Amino acid sequence: MKRIDCFIPFESDAQVKATLENLKAQSEVAKIELVDSTKLKSTAAIKDIASKASAPFSLIYTKTTTLSFVLFAMERMLEIAEDSGAAMVYADHFNRAADGTETQAPVIDYQFGSLRDDFDFGGVLLYRTEALKEAADRMDVAYEQAGIYDLRLKVSQKGKLVHINEFLYYEIELDNRKSGEKIFDYVDPKNRAVQIEMEKAVTQHLKDINGYLEPKFKPVDITEGDFEYEASVVIPCKNRVRTIADAINSALNQKTDFKYNVIVVDDNSTDGTQEKIKQFLDNPRLVYIAQDKSYHAIGGNWNMALHHPKCGRFALQLDSDDLYSDDTVVQRFVDAFREQNCAMVVGTYQLTDINLQPLPPGKIDHREWTPENGRNNALRINGLGAPRGFWTPLLRQINFPTTKYGEDYAVGLRVSREYQIGRIYDVMYNCRRWDDNSDANCDIVKMNANNLYKDRVRTWELEARVKMNK
Repeated sequence: MKRIDCFIPFESDAQVKATLENLKAQSEVAKIELVDSTKLKSTAAIKDIASKASAPFSLIYTKTTTLSFVLFAMERMLEIAEDSGAAMVYADHFNRAADGTETQAPVIDYQFGSLRDDFDFGGVLLYRTEALKEAADRMDVAYEQAGIYDLRLKVSQKGKLVHINEFLYYEIELDNRKSGEKIFDYVDPKNRAVQIEMEKAVTQHLKDINGYLEPKFKPVDITEGDFEYEASVVIPCKNRVRTIADAINSALNQKTDFKYNVIVVDDNSTDGTQEKIKQFLDNPRLVYIAQDKSYHAIGGNWNMALHHPKCGRFALQLDSDDLYSDDTVVQRFVDAFREQNCAMVVGTYQLTDINLQPLPPGKIDHREWTPENGRNNALRINGLGAPRGFWTPLLRQINFPTTKYGEDYAVGLRVSREYQIGRIYDVMYNCRRWDDNSDANCDIVKMNANNLYKDRVRTWELEARVKMNK
């Protein structure tokens, strides 16, 4: 008995021809159904696939490029699906370029907190048909773009999604942009309608698994504590000789009706950054912290600033290669804390190049962070926006994780578990994209490590929320 029904996106006969030939040559393929590629991600398409699937397993290919398999790869996927009892399996693969060259495209393990709607499974999703049908029966919202995401979430509630870390097939990768260009796709205003659908799907999923948090928050008394300074701009840095002076000037030139300072934490720079910082030591507002030789990373640098006796009541972020948009940002931050009475405030930024020329998609205001549902939707997205401000007494209890990636996301999730996060929708920050950004051009191994860590953070946070709800 042939065990796989295949569902393949269709644009044209020419587009699908090679994939059909490759699938027909597979001994385990029972039948092949074509799906309108423009509707593949819809709820209607998923329900139609479920109604047509009759073999024990259903393969959904999510891309329109040519698909081919390594010898006996389908048999291997079936074997692991059977042995593991998985509801769905997916695998590492190869990306094949137009000139025939091939590169490895490993993916990462799925876990409880892997809620990103852009989680990279590769193009081949092999579902156990009974799990596919059961999930499709529970899909009661008609999505145009979030259907396949809704399917994955619902399947994961009842069964395992298993990663086969073997390279089992070939597909053609058409998106060859650098990693630093891809990471803002989800906040591009033109994708807003899709984001609304995705938020609705993940919110229902969180309710289904008892991880949803109602909009009820612990109160904070932001007047608590005795602080010499009302605010501190915190600039952690390492080897930023080209940009650190710009950042410090941007922070020191703020105009406020309260006392503030600037805390620069240098993590053993070796490129002349320290000398640049020392040029500002005659300014009484500057607090310079030179880290010791132990491991700190960005999170550890933040902790050093937060626990410094001169840290202000509110600790405000400024990355060492970015600039505040004008001289009112620190004042606006503190005003927002006072008006919204919250434990954290997230602002809005403008993407620019190193010379402050605007870059697409431009203004990033994270409108998906709503007062009512922001902390639930935050488990789906990969960042919480910038710049960020923190109420220091709370952060001294929570602390940043000692890591150089995702530390701000982890803290934001932790704060949002119990406390309201305020918002400022006016641009406060010029986020400069250039070759030295930590995420400007990561290779696949680095990107996978970053994504795996953020998924782990989401898993820990989601587990805590489920426990809290009990």
